[in-house]
Parts: sequence; structure tokens; C-alpha cells
Amino acid sequence: MAERIYLDNASTTFPKPPSVAKAVYSYMTEAGTNIGRGDYSSAYGVEDAVFETRELLCGLLGGEDPSQVVFTRNVTESINLLLKGFLEPGDHVVVTSMEHNAVMRPLMQLTARGITFSRAACSPEGELDPREIERLITPRTKLVLTTHASNVCGTVTPIREIAEICRARRIRYAIDAAQTAGVLPIDASAWGIDAVCYTGHKGLLGPQGIGGILFTGDFSNEISALVAGGTGSSSDLETMPEFMPDRLEAGTPNLPGIIGLGAGIEWINKKGIDVIREHELKLTDRLIKGIATLEKAGLVSMAGKESIEGRTGVVSIQTPRHELAQVAHALDSDFGIQVRVGLHCAPSAHKTLGTFPTGTIRFSVGWANTKRDVDRAIEALDALLS
Repeated sequence: MAERIYLDNASTTFPKPPSVAKAVYSYMTEAGTNIGRGDYSSAYGVEDAVFETRELLCGLLGGEDPSQVVFTRNVTESINLLLKGFLEPGDHVVVTSMEHNAVMRPLMQLTARGITFSRAACSPEGELDPREIERLITPRTKLVLTTHASNVCGTVTPIREIAEICRARRIRYAIDAAQTAGVLPIDASAWGIDAVCYTGHKGLLGPQGIGGILFTGDFSNEISALVAGGTGSSSDLETMPEFMPDRLEAGTPNLPGIIGLGAGIEWINKKGIDVIREHELKLTDRLIKGIATLEKAGLVSMAGKESIEGRTGVVSIQTPRHELAQVAHALDSDFGIQVRVGLHCAPSAHKTLGTFPTGTIRFSVGWANTKRDVDRAIEALDALLS
């Protein structure tokens, strides 16, 4: 059997740092208690660990107050909480043509409630001119929500410039940081971003099943809870507590996930986010150059930008002479190379890039990948497509 080469880090990072698995295992075997629901030392210890993860997220994403970090199951739930807890009939939203279905599907649901949206057009490389956002703002615009980087082609959105536009218009601005939290620097409060929706299992190197929102300023006061129930606090009330984060967190949280997420962020802080990014970009540059050689031979076509400027480690290709799913299957079965194929839950992005409805084969590097991994992928493509 071929050696496993994992190049699907945009879906979920693998492997996780050993400290992440150790933290989850230690919680499960040594602590195991709930928080806010036990008056004993192990419960207090877990509560401290959860607060430390909120602090770590605050530091990494540019928050102001750990109580403004809310935990959810994933970034999809975070975006649903944001949209459905903030918007009212008659409100208008601006998004981009590169959004994931985590944004588009809840927005489409909300159109039945009288909420409208406009889609700012991006270039065929996935790039956005911030003036396209400004052009679509109306007196009814209440929120601008954009991806920070495309999960299809890796192109980065100019979020600082968009934040300036929104600040000048007194419009709330939120970002989908599924592909960038832990990968790109984010300073939400300094840049004027009102909410960062994140997931734990990608660049933050945590387990699956944990995500959340980092709020800045007073934005969280304008969000209604998506789920109501027990919080372990203010138990004399049959209404949700008024204070954060309890106001937006009901039920028992994913404590193994939160503690594992904390360990992932600690590993990132120790390693250095800039060091991780430089490593991933070097591998991406090597991958792009290898694909360019195949492209000249007419074997593949690459979607999006053909340089590492303004992008993450996500590279998508099409294979004009071969069916994509068959190539992806052969990469795994014959060469042990694991990638993703299809539309990647982002049909609008593919329409922008000109790869709809076929989709792409997506390669995405991570912290644990090597030059050899990239070279093997290029060699495999050459062998399969020549």
C-alpha cells in the first residue's frame, strides 16, 4: 500500500499536534466533569481551562474581552447564530461571490423572512475590489459578511479595507475565518471587525466539533440567542442570562473540544503563526510551479491566482482530458495522495472562477507537509495525466 500523503488540510488539518490529543485524553481520563454545574475542585479546574481557551482565542484573533468569545459546534453554526440572531425583516446584507454555503444557505433561508442580500462580484482569480462592496451598500444594509480566504482557490479577501468602509458607514462587518484563523494574522479590534466566525479543526489545529465567534465592541448585545436552555448560571430565571458569554451559550459545551482547541492554539503560539505561514507558502509556491509545468503541457488548468501573493495554501486544478473524480481516486489508490474533489460546498465561488459545474481537484498543504509531499503529488499527476 502506498505511503499516505495528506493534502486536504483545507477540509481539516491532519495530523494535529500531539499535545492536542494529549489534552483531550487528559480531560477525558483525569477531569471529565462539567462546568458551571459542579461545586468541586475538578469542575473549577475545567472551568479555568475553558476560560484560558477564551483568552487564547482573544489573543490570537485580536479580541478585547474573553467573555466576548462564544463557543459553537463549528463555523457553520457560528454564521447561523450571527445571521439569524442579528437580522430582521427588511434588512440587507452584502456578501461576495466567493462565499461558502455556510454563508449562502442560511442567507437563502432568511430571504423567506424578508431579508435581502447582494453579492459583490470578484475577479476570475477570486480577487475582490473593496469598491464593489461599497457600491452595493444601501440605506437598508445592516451587515457585510465576507470570507477571509477562499476554500476553493486560497485567494485572500482585503478585510482591512472592507472594515474601513463599514466603519465609515456605521455598518457591522463580520468575517468567515474558517480558512484563516491560525493561518493568517487577524486583529479584529484594531482593524474594526465586529465579529470573527472561526472553526477549531482547521488552522487552529483543534478537534472537530468546536467553533465559535469572537465579538468586539458591543456587537454581541445586538445578537439574540439561537438556542436557549441551561447555562449553569442564573438558574433562578427561566430566561437566558443577560451577561456574556452565557447569553449565547446554552447546554453542556463540547469540553474535550474546547480543551483540545486550547492546546492547538498554544502550539501555534509556541511555533509562531508567521513561521507556520512561511512554511505553508513555500510549499504552495513549489506546488504552483510544479502545476505550471503540467499546465504548459496541457495536462491541467489551475483555478485562481498563479502566485503566492495574497493567498493561502489552497490550490485547485482541473484536468481537461480526464474526469476529476477518477483522477482523485487514482491519486489515493495508486499513490496514497489524499485530496478533495468536487465543488467544495462553494458553487458561487466556482461560478466566479469558471470551474462550475465540474468543480476542481483541491490540494491544500498544512504545517506537517514537506517538500517531498509536494513533489510526490506533482509526479503522481504527471504519471496519471501524461
